[in-house]
Amino acid sequence: MRAAKIVMTSLAAASLITSAALAQQSMSGMVTKIDRLRSTISIQQTQSGTVGATGAAIQEYKVPKGQSLEAFHAGDKVTFTASDSDGGKTIDKLDKEK
Repeated sequence: MRAAKIVMTSLAAASLITSAALAQQSMSGMVTKIDRLRSTISIQQTQSGTVGATGAAIQEYKVPKGQSLEAFHAGDKVTFTASDSDGGKTIDKLDKEK
C-alpha cells in the first residue's frame, strides 16, 4: 500500500510539472493595442503551421507592474510567454522580434 501511495504521489507531481511547463510556452504574435493606464497589451497570436490562415484571435494580457511597455507599439512583432493567474492571462516575458 505504501509503494502505491509513493507511485501515485510521483505521478501527480510529474503531471503538475508538465502542465506548468506547457502553460509557459513561448509564443509569437503582433501587438494590436497597448493600454498603459490599465497595464494591458493585446496580441494577435501568429498561427504556426497553417498556410493562409486568417482571423487569429486577439488576446488581452495583463502586464506585471515592473515591466515597462514604453518600447512597444501597435504593429510590433513580439515573442512572449504568458500564464494564467488572477482570473486572467499575464505576460511573463515580452520581447520584440528582430
